Amino acid sequence: MASVLRRSLSTAPRVQAWADSHRQGYMDIEKFGGRKPTHVVVGAGSAGCVIANRLSEDPSNRVLLLEAGPRDHWWDWRIHMPAALMYNLCSTQYNWYYHTTAQRHMDDRVIYWPRGRVWGGSSSLNAMCYVRGHAYDYDRWAEEGAEGWQYANCLPYFKKAETYDNSKGASDPYRGHEGPLRVSRGACDNPLHQAFLKAGEHHPIGVSEDMNGFKQEGVSVMDMTVYKGERWSSSRAYLWPALERPNLATSNGITCTKILFDGKTAVGVEFIRNLNFYGTDNIDSYSREKVYCESEVILCGGAINTPQLLLLSGIGPGDHLHAHDIPKVAVLPGVGSNLQDHLEIYVQQKCTKPITLYNKSSWKFPHNMIKTGIEWFTTRKGLAASSHLESGGFARSNDKVRHPDIQLHFLPSSVHDDGRSNGSCHAYQVHVGPMRSQSKGTLRLASKDPRRHPILDPQYLSDERDRIEFRSCIKLARELFATPAFDEFRGEELAPGADCKTDDQIDSFVRNLAASAYHPSCTAKMGKSSDEMAVVDPATMKVHGLEGLRVADASVMPSIVSGNLNAPTIMLAEKAADIIREKTPLPKSDAPVWNHQRV
Repeated sequence: MASVLRRSLSTAPRVQAWADSHRQGYMDIEKFGGRKPTHVVVGAGSAGCVIANRLSEDPSNRVLLLEAGPRDHWWDWRIHMPAALMYNLCSTQYNWYYHTTAQRHMDDRVIYWPRGRVWGGSSSLNAMCYVRGHAYDYDRWAEEGAEGWQYANCLPYFKKAETYDNSKGASDPYRGHEGPLRVSRGACDNPLHQAFLKAGEHHPIGVSEDMNGFKQEGVSVMDMTVYKGERWSSSRAYLWPALERPNLATSNGITCTKILFDGKTAVGVEFIRNLNFYGTDNIDSYSREKVYCESEVILCGGAINTPQLLLLSGIGPGDHLHAHDIPKVAVLPGVGSNLQDHLEIYVQQKCTKPITLYNKSSWKFPHNMIKTGIEWFTTRKGLAASSHLESGGFARSNDKVRHPDIQLHFLPSSVHDDGRSNGSCHAYQVHVGPMRSQSKGTLRLASKDPRRHPILDPQYLSDERDRIEFRSCIKLARELFATPAFDEFRGEELAPGADCKTDDQIDSFVRNLAASAYHPSCTAKMGKSSDEMAVVDPATMKVHGLEGLRVADASVMPSIVSGNLNAPTIMLAEKAADIIREKTPLPKSDAPVWNHQRV
């Protein structure tokens, strides 16, 4: 054990003393010797860590990174052990712990939305699936007004960010091999993963050699942001290596409450240290401080915190600002609108062989949990070195769809209630859901109090087309589980269950048990200034009508991509960093894309 501690200490950031690393409400601005920062970056999440790293590469910049949560300490195994993800998804320590309003088309259920409040943001909490989305998603962005964000423009930045452990090197036109983000291929050692991959060969869905390469469609091994058995968050990839730079100052426990303006130009931010988000004390009892910058403020708070801060600062729909008695700085109706997310459902099958994670991932079997933990702590190997979502796939719901609109994640176990409880027997499941739902929602302030969570109403299943797509999702999952690949493992169907057959019954199952895939986005979208719902200029990342204020995170996506959002957010931040630094864009890619209509 002593050797493990020595190894961990040797790789830990050395820029701060032990005491400093534990202080909350800490801001390391003393690094700048009394000078103002040139840039204030709000949010040390998936995008903010990238922006802070890339801007501080220029020694003439002085970058201050502000984060409301704590830092991702090297010793906190709950973050760095891949299999421990549920500890933080079920806790408020590193998690904003959001919930939606009661969803009218989901039997008035309130849906849980965890989001990261820690260095690395949600990349320190997520299931580590590295999925870029489909090439046509980015071409669609350009069609929706985000000119310059076509796939040919974006692929070079995916590659810039990535070091892919399975890469062919420079000869691979799709994968990167020199970037900070370490991406590995799922091991798929469990026989059930092999059965799922084999199922694609028995079904029209087919197989894909690399879902992030030439062909997304088909069943495939999943890529993961895991390196040598540890989570590789954006903090680990981008922030840790930059901590010793004299022109990068970091913080924790700093909650931004308002953007400061001189006329229409952002000049800094107001903040509170150590804000108690779960207290009932008077918000006015907190001391508000200010920090000013020489150049600009860059918002990287994500699809919830960024529009919330814009609204608190007087930027958003005029009537909404007026209702909360917030002085208007810029009337932009699109702030907090266009909210999009992925909804998914679990299709579960009992397993006839004891090869699942059932007796290995539950405290019902403490001896196995302890054994697994010891193996990881001593070797960084074993069952704890993976989130176990190591295979998955994409499919089209019908032949008229241009590119996949259904995603699958396979798990050799069963979970319930957003993973907050385990199954009661050996079973396996596939998480399946539509990728481009038509239902869109809103984010609005509940109060001027920055501690109060905003009102999140995704309006799930409000469009009939989304309900029809879910029927296709259930049908596809059942067909894959019915292939010969699962013959030796297949027990009874646990969910939806053999009695769930008609469209009405499937619709009821989805209303009762569908859950968020944790991909909120699009709440401050990029678009042309002529589009009254656009918030951010895609050429500059500046907020329309304002100076000194940019946004670079998942909120600027014009529409949700077909897959998980961490990889696209990191790509977006890489591209935005070049825009902010006024660097020449990376050369466009000419890599081809598979299309079923041209095969």
